[in-house]
Amino acid sequence: MKLLIAIDSYKGSLSSADAGAAAREGVLRGCPGAEVIALPIADGGEGTADAIAHAKGGQLAECRAHDPLGREIISSYGIAGDTAIIEMAKASGLELLKKEEYNPLITSTRGTGELILSAIDAGCREFILGIGGSATNDGGMGMAKALGAKFLDDEGNELGEGGAELLRLDKIDISSMDGRLCDCRFRVACDVTNPLYGENGASRVFGPQKGASAEDVELLDKALHRYGNILERDVCPSIASRLGAGAAGGLGAAFMAFLKGTPEKGAELVLEAVGIDALLHGCDAVITGEGRTDFQTVFGKAPIEVARHASNHNIPCYIISGSLGRGYEKVLSHGVTACFSITDGPMELKEAMENAPRLLSSAAEMLARVIAK
Repeated sequence: MKLLIAIDSYKGSLSSADAGAAAREGVLRGCPGAEVIALPIADGGEGTADAIAHAKGGQLAECRAHDPLGREIISSYGIAGDTAIIEMAKASGLELLKKEEYNPLITSTRGTGELILSAIDAGCREFILGIGGSATNDGGMGMAKALGAKFLDDEGNELGEGGAELLRLDKIDISSMDGRLCDCRFRVACDVTNPLYGENGASRVFGPQKGASAEDVELLDKALHRYGNILERDVCPSIASRLGAGAAGGLGAAFMAFLKGTPEKGAELVLEAVGIDALLHGCDAVITGEGRTDFQTVFGKAPIEVARHASNHNIPCYIISGSLGRGYEKVLSHGVTACFSITDGPMELKEAMENAPRLLSSAAEMLARVIAK
């Protein structure tokens, strides 16, 4: 029997690689003779660089960058051949800030641009970028500045960092951007379809979770509106209303305008990059999962994309998740054969998270025993 295990991270508890290892251990107890492949996966957010670098035999590279508040940090990205896999959250994400430090008026994407520059210096010309988990609302200005663009006020002075600064923007000058960017191709994992500004724009929809007050939201939306108009005038027409322009506080618009980036569905991009279809050949079953499976899973999350690929090969696919929430049954109409939770009795969330490796391994063992019959 041959099984492929492709489980997304149980956020706050298990990385994708750790989840795969725990499930593999359980499967081999339940079916000792099985051939088991554990494939780390992600949806374009946390774990994307690790998953793709692992699958392609690459490695992680470290470099100095600046966090959202301008503090120097050691960040990292994946390299596989001439491809760099960058998670913007590693330099510009909420994960780098304490709760009391959240402030989209001043946070910057500068560090993301620094990661790109480091990868270009290392010889990379193909880029895969995950843009989830941002702490920013600066429209990607910080990133573009790190790559050589100039953002000027009406007196020709360069703007500072942060989304609020865009209220003073008068001109964007791209003449000094790094010439090597013309030889680069950028694929952007982006599941967000929001425009740059407006009722469904970056500031109104995502600003509050980054620390924006009601007043901040209004200011930031006006700033991105001004930025969008000048971006369309000086850099790229008709960009502000494109699907995904509002992703990561407007970083989506910057990737499309400055770097000609191509937005793609995150989980689809990652699964294609890790070569899941080749690994599915000859498999008898697939095990996938995530921290919580519910009605939202069918909207392009990693497990549903794994199930779609398995279904294309007529292979049964089983989900083992930390928990099953409201509407999880919807996945059964999208290539999933059955769903399971790792909990083996009444327990608090904290207990389940602390014991996730053991619980997942046990659930995988029981499932393997059934599949092997």
